[in-house]
Amino acid sequence: MNALSPACPDTRLLDGFQRDLPLVPRPFAAMGAALDLTESEVIARLAAAQADGRITRVGATCRPNTAGASTLAALAIPEARIDEVAAIVGAEPGVNHSYLREDDWNLWFVATAPDPAALDASLARIGADTGLRVLSLPLLRPFNIDLGFPLTGPRTALGLDRAADLDVLRDDDRPLMQALSAGLALVPRPFAVLAADLNRTEGDIIARIGALARARLLTRVGVIVRHRALGWAANAMVVWRLPEDAIEPAGRALAQVPGVTLCYQRRTVPGVWDWPLFCMVHARSRPEAAEVITRARALLELAGADHKILFSTRCFKQTGARIVKERA
Repeated sequence: MNALSPACPDTRLLDGFQRDLPLVPRPFAAMGAALDLTESEVIARLAAAQADGRITRVGATCRPNTAGASTLAALAIPEARIDEVAAIVGAEPGVNHSYLREDDWNLWFVATAPDPAALDASLARIGADTGLRVLSLPLLRPFNIDLGFPLTGPRTALGLDRAADLDVLRDDDRPLMQALSAGLALVPRPFAVLAADLNRTEGDIIARIGALARARLLTRVGVIVRHRALGWAANAMVVWRLPEDAIEPAGRALAQVPGVTLCYQRRTVPGVWDWPLFCMVHARSRPEAAEVITRARALLELAGADHKILFSTRCFKQTGARIVKERA
C-alpha cells in the first residue's frame, strides 16, 4: 500500500490531475510545466504508477447508460465458492469492477455492454455459468457519480452532479469513449496515437473529448487512481431504505456530506432488495468511514431511515467500461 504525502511529486501528479487532463497535443508536458517536472518525468512516473497498481490508466470515465448500458449486480455466493465464482464473473468481458462485500449478497460487480440486449446476455451467461441468481440494480437517478475526490487534505463535499446533454453524442464518439476507458498511451503525443488508431485527426480527437466532457458524457478526464493502493483501504457501500417521495431530497443531502464519494438511486427488487438509495464512503480506516456515516445518519432527510453498511474486503477486478462490440 502506498500512502500519499502531500509534498511528494507523485501525490501532486496523481491527485492534481484526477480530472482536467490538459486537452492539448502534449498533455504530459503541460502537466509537467504545472508541477516543475519534465515531460519525460511525468510519463515515467505515470508508467510506474500504472505498473505497480496505483492507477488504472490515464483516460476517462464514461457516464453510465449514455453511450452504452450498465448495471450494478450482485450474487449471494457460498463461502466455499467465492474464488471460483469471482473468477467466472471476472472473465466476463463486460464486467469492469468486482468486489467482495460483507453481506449475504456478497459479490458486487458493475457490468457494462454496448446496448441493453448485450448487457442482458452478459448477465444471463453469468447466471448460467455460476448457477446463481443475478441481482441486477440499474441506476435510476444519479446525485453524484464523480469519484475524483481529493486524496489529501480535509474531506470536502463533492456537490451534486449535473445532467448530461445527450444531444452532443455522435455515433463516432463510442469508439473514442471506449479507447478512453481503456486508457491513453503514455507517450508525448497520446492524442495523435489515438487519432491514428481511429483514423481521425489529432485536433478532432482533442475537440471531441472536450465536447464530451462539457456535456458530462465523460464524467472525468484524467488520472484514474486505485484508491485502495493509495491508502484508502476502507470502502463502504451504504444502502438506505426510504419511501419513494423521500429518495430525492435524501439523495441530494447525502451527496453533499464530506466523505461521501458517490450517491445514487437504483432499482429495487420487491421481496429481495428494497434499498433504493446508495452511497459510497472511501476512507483510510473503518473508524474514519464510521465518522462519515454518522454525519450522514444525522441528516434530517434521513431521520429514521433504515440502513446497512457493506464494507468491501477484496477487489477482484477494476477496469474501464465496455462500450463498443468486440471486433470479429
